[in-house]
This record gives sequence, structure tokens and C-alpha cells, in this order.
Amino acid sequence: MTRAGIVTVAGKPNAGKSTLLNKLVGEALAITSPKAQSTRHRVVGLRTEHDTQMVVLDTPGLLDPRDLLHQAMRGAALAALRDADVIVYVVDVSAIKPDAIERHFEHPDAIPAPWPSLQEAASLEHPPHAPVLLVLNKIDALPAHLVETIRTHAPSALLMSALTGEGLDALVTRITERLPESPYLYPADEVSTQPMRFFCAEFVREVAMAQLGDELPHALACEIEEYREGSSPLYIRAVLHVERESQKRIVIGAGGQQIKKLGREARVRIEQFVGEPVYLDLWVKVLPNWRKKRGAVARLGYGDPGASSRA
Repeated sequence: MTRAGIVTVAGKPNAGKSTLLNKLVGEALAITSPKAQSTRHRVVGLRTEHDTQMVVLDTPGLLDPRDLLHQAMRGAALAALRDADVIVYVVDVSAIKPDAIERHFEHPDAIPAPWPSLQEAASLEHPPHAPVLLVLNKIDALPAHLVETIRTHAPSALLMSALTGEGLDALVTRITERLPESPYLYPADEVSTQPMRFFCAEFVREVAMAQLGDELPHALACEIEEYREGSSPLYIRAVLHVERESQKRIVIGAGGQQIKKLGREARVRIEQFVGEPVYLDLWVKVLPNWRKKRGAVARLGYGDPGASSRA
């Protein structure tokens, strides 16, 4: 008997969802960053082990949309909740004040839990149809006595550190128990359903987010204009889109030094993933106010900004 199904990882921005997907799959598929809202797409990873296949969806953080890009991101997250056989709801427990947690457990009937339910976090009219597993993440940042307090008083919650892997086995067991009996949905040796060019664009954006300032990454998008399979080295033409000329100058840097540095690091990151030498031809273009333009958001692969209003 085999089990297979869709496991949607959901939560607020910076909860550790992408780190958890990477840990579940055993491959660095989803980009990780301390900057909020780094995940914009629904990233698909496959974990096939012990007669169980999990199609793991990492989703954009649940947020209140401020522009069309945010609307598209929210739409992707809500669609993944609808598609799920099991939902893993990730909460950054380290961001909650310890005394708020302790007060709740001292007076559970009078003081609500210091973390919102998934329905509240996602502003859903109705609870999702799939079973929800509450994961309190980043316990590595908590004092040991607080971890034990939570473990004692919230036995249904899964305590884990996606960073270190603590609690991962218990999570895998809980997910497996809730997946439907089914043949595998994809070949057992695959790690994702998405094409290489998707991940190459994400890796370029990940490096750019790490190297550039706090504000600029939110205006960055990466598009792979050409991906020559069979060429040696593998030729990839990537374009970083920004919204203003001043941002373009920042990405290029004095004498082109910044974009050269960015390109070198991104090329190494891509080579590690594809397993062959890469020639990365990196460009920067201005696409004015692209986050507020429906056509640009769709063209850059972020989906339909109107999806969230129909969820």
C-alpha cells in the first residue's frame, strides 16, 4: 500500500516555510532569506520515501495585499490551501513574547492562544477542508524551559526547528498518517515538478536579495529569457527587472562591480543545482512600477492578481 498527496506549507511571512520545504525534500529548492516575502511562487518539492510520496507546496506568506504582486502571491497561497490533502501551518514561535505563551497556558480558558488559527491568519471565511497540522517553528531560539512548557500544555502542536531538523521525523509521521492511499503521483526519483529555468531564476533572485539592500529586493524580479539545453557550458540569459533607473544603477554598481559579483555567486549556485558548467549572461532592465501592473505581474510568472478575490 502506498500513500501520496499534496502537503501545503502555509503561514505568515518569515515563519520558516521555505526552510521546512528544503528540509523535507532534502534539496535547497525554495530560496531562503531573512527578508520577508522572499517566496513569491508556489514552489513544488517531492519527497518519496517508505511507500509515501509527499508533493510539498511552499507558499507565499499570508499577508494583506498592498499591490497586484501581493494579490497574486495571496492567490497562489489560497489555491495551495484548496488543493491540499494535508496542511502544515507554520508559526514562528520565537517571535511571540514568552510571557504571552506562559499566560495562555496558565489561564487557557480566559486567554486565547498567542498565535492565530490558520483560518484567522489567512482571513478565510471557512476552515480549510484538509486536516491542519500546527507547527511551532524556531524552537532552537527559545529557552529550554519554555519549550518544555509548550510541549506539556500543547501536545497536539508539533515543536520543531526547520533550521536544525529537530522535530522533522515527528512531522513526517503525522503527515504520512493523514495522506490518502494512492499510487505515486510522480516518478520516485524526481525532486520537483517545476522546470530548471524556474529554479535558475529563483537562485539569481536569492543571491540578489542577499547582496543588495533591504528595500531593493522587493522591486526585483528575475526572468530567464534563454536557456540553451545541450550547450556546453549551459547558456542562461537572465534579466533582473527593477522599477526605477536608480535601482538599476544600484544593481549594476560602480564600474559594473556589483552585477559581476552577483553573477559570479549566482552562477556557482546554479551550477551546484544543475550539475554542469554554466555561462550566466546577466542583464538588468527597468520595468516601471511592474508590481502594480497586471500584465507585468502575469508576464513575470506570478499568476493572476485577481485570484485572491475569488478564493
